Amino acid sequence: MQTKTASNPPLDFPRPLVTVDIAIFTVLERQLHVLLVRRPDNNNEPFPGSWALPGGFIDLAKDMTLEACALRKLYEKTGVTTPYLEQLGSWGGVQRDPRGWSATHAYFALIQAGAIQLQKGGNAQEAGWHPVQSAVEIPILAFDHKLILNAATERMRLKVEYTSLPAYLLIEPFTIPQLQQVYEIVLGRPVDKSGFRTRALAANFLQEVGVMNVGAPRPASVYKIKDRSRVTYFPRSLMQKQA
Repeated sequence: MQTKTASNPPLDFPRPLVTVDIAIFTVLERQLHVLLVRRPDNNNEPFPGSWALPGGFIDLAKDMTLEACALRKLYEKTGVTTPYLEQLGSWGGVQRDPRGWSATHAYFALIQAGAIQLQKGGNAQEAGWHPVQSAVEIPILAFDHKLILNAATERMRLKVEYTSLPAYLLIEPFTIPQLQQVYEIVLGRPVDKSGFRTRALAANFLQEVGVMNVGAPRPASVYKIKDRSRVTYFPRSLMQKQA
């Protein structure tokens, strides 16, 4: 006797709007910057003319996962892939988008400034880098993007305390002083020079690849990341003073 298999009934309930947004960080002119896009100055669009984090709706035909959507949006805006992308969290509610109940899945990414080709188009009429402090002080970011940006900046700074994360902001090869400077830029405070060098080398995430003339009395050793597929976690904070 053949058993009939019941077909799944079509889904018939209200669905929220689903997007992905990305806080994309880089270092320019010795400052931490975030990429913002300006929304169309059109009253038919939510938050016309406001600055926003890059992102957009999930494309069911293109995006197999949330991360795939984030990578696609990042490439559309910068023309490059990122060496580091991390899911930050999710935000949702009935009031965040005037078009209806919406949820966004937020990521943050780190990219090197030298290889970036900023793009506009789609739902962005302008794209540009903004110092993080200035971006935070912008009176209005579209949707709840100021909250997301603050969360991304805080998450990144916390991780910088005990990981190799800032190395992904540098073009290789780089010197230890250049690496230390990026840590200080991201953290917004100075770092002990001798302690930093000792712990950075002891963390075993760097590979020496030669020397470079940097204007000092003697050439400086230069390094690259040993394994760019993962971030190195340190047993204790690099910023913690040695006993």
